[in-house]
Amino acid sequence: MTALVAAPVLLPLVAAAVALLVRRPVLQRTISIGSLGAATVAAAALFARAWTGDVPDVARLGGWPGSFAITIVADRLATVLVLVAMATMALVLVYAIGQRAPDERSSYYHPVYLVLAAGVSQAFLAGDLFNLFVAFEILLMASYVLITLEGTDVQVRSGTTYVVLNVLESMVLLAAVGLVFAATGTVSMAELPERLAALPDGVRNGLNLLLLVAFGIKAAVFPLFFWLPDAYPTAPSSVSAIFAGLLTKVGVYCLIRVHTLLFPGEFSGLLVVVGALTMLVGVLGAVSQQDMKRILSFHIVSQVGYMVTGMGIGGAAALAATVLYLIHHIPVKASLFLVEGIVRSDTGDRPFTSVAGLARRSPALALLFLLPALSLAGLPPFSGFIAKFAIVRAGIGAGQWVPVAVALFVGLLTLVSMTKIWVGAFWGDAGDRPPRILRHRREMAVTTAAMVAVTLAVSLWAGPLYEFAESAARELLDGASYVRAVRSS
Repeated sequence: MTALVAAPVLLPLVAAAVALLVRRPVLQRTISIGSLGAATVAAAALFARAWTGDVPDVARLGGWPGSFAITIVADRLATVLVLVAMATMALVLVYAIGQRAPDERSSYYHPVYLVLAAGVSQAFLAGDLFNLFVAFEILLMASYVLITLEGTDVQVRSGTTYVVLNVLESMVLLAAVGLVFAATGTVSMAELPERLAALPDGVRNGLNLLLLVAFGIKAAVFPLFFWLPDAYPTAPSSVSAIFAGLLTKVGVYCLIRVHTLLFPGEFSGLLVVVGALTMLVGVLGAVSQQDMKRILSFHIVSQVGYMVTGMGIGGAAALAATVLYLIHHIPVKASLFLVEGIVRSDTGDRPFTSVAGLARRSPALALLFLLPALSLAGLPPFSGFIAKFAIVRAGIGAGQWVPVAVALFVGLLTLVSMTKIWVGAFWGDAGDRPPRILRHRREMAVTTAAMVAVTLAVSLWAGPLYEFAESAARELLDGASYVRAVRSS
């Protein structure tokens, strides 16, 4: 079982080293697809065990004792996120190969992409704060290379902002980890709950705030979000799809761990306020844009606000809704960026005035946009509606009327901005300009359709997935089960 738990981290990491040595594009593509496919299978096996209730699975790499080993823990939340992440990265990789963008043809693209996959898996599975910090550094290095690989002036400028803010996040996180170790003598997430609870209130609150700031930057919450709408639109669409779908969710995942395991229930009111402001600012930024990719980038921020609000509301129902929102949002957001990449590849332009009338030229492409867009806006019967409804219901049950009102208002503006893209790009009139023939490659269309199919599968299986999310929420709220599993391994 140790090998299975470690596989989503080790398989992409070993494949990255091999891909860096071979350098031949065909071999690199084969290695990348094969390793991510194997990692997805391993993640599916872990998820199957979690579905039947046989969790958490714990592995200590190298056979070292618990105080020294690199511990990875696969509980319900971690397993489902690793599965969705590996499947998303595998599909987006096929899309990137089909797109044949200059960055994908670089001999460094595939090794760096695989390192990013290993970093994402390690972040979800890390059983101690220091190795979580290491995972964040892996993500930072790999993501900076991917965002600037084409080397354009715009990418370098945006990438510089991205890396400066993330280096700041790394400094805050490293300081927090060091202070946690100084105060408690450990960084193990299984040992920290008991030791943190014994600290004076002021020390405990200070450590909590440091971790919230560090992970809040990664999650792009208010007021730490401003780097994201400028950085993500400059990257190639395949890279933006991964960043939008996964990287901010790593930050949200870490916030959940802090709020449920390390400092259970503390600063809930602050999280509700931050979540509501994140929703509002993100959606207002989206409705003011005229560029499809920038609208989608701002919506990353607003949707993170829903998850943070769910965390702040607290309780099993709100936390289950947050877990379901995470599961739903990764493929939905990735599929929308993949559609944007096809639009850009077909037309060469992104402003609505340049790409009007796409629905008449490619009804299939219009459908591929419409389905995840309706889910993002929260219309029934899609998974976005179910996740948002669950958060709103939990908020009403907790008497949190202001964040509930904000969530409903933001949902309405999300629909407005999605309608803006639909009317401007897909349903609009191109005027006197001659229509451009859509010539996107088959791999791009097939993988985008597969990603949209994943979003529909989440909608069709929303009932069982919500029950799984409820089990994950109960496991998160019962931190003792996590501690027992790690200590007994």
